[in-house]
This record gives sequence, C-alpha cells and structure tokens, in this order.
Amino acid sequence: MKRLLIVIAVSLLSAASSRAQYIVYDPTSNIQNIMNQAVNVAKYVQMIQNQVQQITTLTSQLNELQHYNQIFGNPSQILDLAGFTGLITDLHDTGVGQAIGQLENLAQGVDALRYDASGLYHNVGETFTTRNGNSVSRDQNSYRQFAAVNETTKNFSDVYADVIARRQALKQDIASTTTQLRAATTASEVQKLTGLLVGQNAALAATDKELDQALALSQVQDAENRNDQAKQDQARIEEQRAEFSESIQKYNNTVKLTTEPAQFPEANQ
Repeated sequence: MKRLLIVIAVSLLSAASSRAQYIVYDPTSNIQNIMNQAVNVAKYVQMIQNQVQQITTLTSQLNELQHYNQIFGNPSQILDLAGFTGLITDLHDTGVGQAIGQLENLAQGVDALRYDASGLYHNVGETFTTRNGNSVSRDQNSYRQFAAVNETTKNFSDVYADVIARRQALKQDIASTTTQLRAATTASEVQKLTGLLVGQNAALAATDKELDQALALSQVQDAENRNDQAKQDQARIEEQRAEFSESIQKYNNTVKLTTEPAQFPEANQ
C-alpha cells in the first residue's frame, strides 16, 4: 500500500513539474492534495477488493444451495404425489352409517311383519287366521321394536359394503405410496411420502371404527329390545297379581261363608 502511494505521488509530482513553467502553485498544498487523492484511490481499490470477495462468497453459497437442492429436493416442487387426492377424498367422506335415532324413526311395524331376510326367515304377515277361520289383523305398532333391529342390521350391512370398498382402495394407495417411497431420490420427497403414508394408514383405521360403530348400534338396539321385553314381562306379572287380588276380593264379596256350625237333622229314635 505504501509503495502504491509513493508511485502515485511521484507520478503526480512529475506531471505537475512538467507544467511548472506555465502555472505558479504552492508546492506544499499541491503535495497534500496529491497525497489525499492517493489515499482515496487506495480506499477505492480496497472497496473493490471487498466487493469481489463478497461476490465470491455469494457465488459459493449459491453453489452450496444448489447442491443442497439436488440432494434434499425442493419441497415446493413436490406437489402432485399420487395418493394425496384419494386420501383427501376419503377423509371428506362421511360414510353411509346412520345414527340410532334415525334408524328408530325409520322402523315401521309393517316392515317387521313382511321381513324374511331374502327367504331366510318366515314371513309373519300382516294378518292371521284363527281356528274358526276368522282373519285378524296384527297390531303393527307393537312390532316396531323388531323393525328397529332389522334397520340396524341393514345399516351394518350397508356400512360393511362401503368400508370394504374404501379399505380396498386405501390398501392400493398404501401399496402405491410404499413403491414411490422406495424409489424416492430426495429427502423432501421422502418426508412428504412418509406423511402421506401415515395419513393413509390413519384413514384405514378410521374405516374400521366406522364398522365397529355400526355393529355397536345393532347390539345397542338388540339390548334395548331385550330390556323392553323384560319390562313388559314385569308389567304383565304385576297386572296379573293385581287382577288375581281383585278376583279373590270379588269372590269373597260374592260368596258369603257362614260361620254358624252345621245343623244336621236328628235321627228318629
């Protein structure tokens, strides 16, 4: 740096001396100006060197970033992985199962009378014939509890068919995702595929829960029917006891037993 300043100063002095025959100047002031200019030039050179160093550093960082993207991948470019659409669709699917209240509202006694499970059971029918040949209509409302069980059974069958189809689709998606995961070349792709695989397995487990829920509805309705049957039996026993007590009381009021000793006619002596 000092050599550079000396060279610049000598050059400027030489140029000034060649014009000395024409211009009168103050040597001390002129030398100071030359030295100041030399310092400014040196500072400019240093600034240029710093900028070159910064550019070199930025270039190195850019190369490292590009190398990182080659190894780990750019997450923003991994947008259309197979399986995401199917997973989102399944998660938005509410299923075909119904609540127990809805199933009970659908239960109609006449349906229970006609139900035979495609020929598996005997059709009770809406009427029956007595031994005397009289046709009697059944009380349809009393058969609603049996229709409720039939509705929950049908609900379970519908849910089962729906779950089996969705399970098959999810299992195919899981197989496809696993294949993609084995062939993944970047860390970003591996991370997204792993998240997709977790979501698909969670959806598969959720479909099983739907099946369990539908089965539970059938069991709950059956338990409610059994409870109602026990309640009806208890009520019938209570009514029979009351009727029996009334019958005994009515008999006692109608038939008066004498408390007098029996009188027998005396035999002729």
